[in-house]
Amino acid sequence: MVSRRPASLPLEQRITTWRSVMSLKRLTAALILAAAAAAAAAGNIAPRDGWAVHETSKPYGQLINDVKAAAKAEGMGVVTQAGPTEAAAARGITIPGNRVIGLFNNDFAVKILALSTAAMIEAPVRIYVTEEEDGSATLAYKLPSHVFAPYTEEGGAELKALADQLDRRFARIAERAEK
Repeated sequence: MVSRRPASLPLEQRITTWRSVMSLKRLTAALILAAAAAAAAAGNIAPRDGWAVHETSKPYGQLINDVKAAAKAEGMGVVTQAGPTEAAAARGITIPGNRVIGLFNNDFAVKILALSTAAMIEAPVRIYVTEEEDGSATLAYKLPSHVFAPYTEEGGAELKALADQLDRRFARIAERAEK
């Protein structure tokens, strides 16, 4: 059997080496935690072309519930939901609330499919709810007209009109959810 501890080193030197290794491990752990905290505090979603961004005073969980209720009131179904917050917590990592909610309805799906099969890769259109440092939440989404723009050559004016209708519907969902 091979010993991991060289017998030739004096006890004092072995202790010093052990302390150095432990200090390095603590430093590595601290750097990993600092990196995770920096990633978690990435900040608010800045306004950008083709997006609608609504900062609210509502708490994260309430805004998620209000988005779902507003979507239902506007005739849109919650098709998907995803977010890393709970999975990160299960791994012992705390990050701000972060949820993507996919909304669509079958009427729009059938009409868009008749115009451009490729365009349906963009469905459902997603609303993004993020928790801010102060406990409030932000609602953001790409405008459907922006999302479906690459397909208007194929889908024509009818696809553009449907995307514009979705713009108005998503604006109403955001307005209801903010109240």
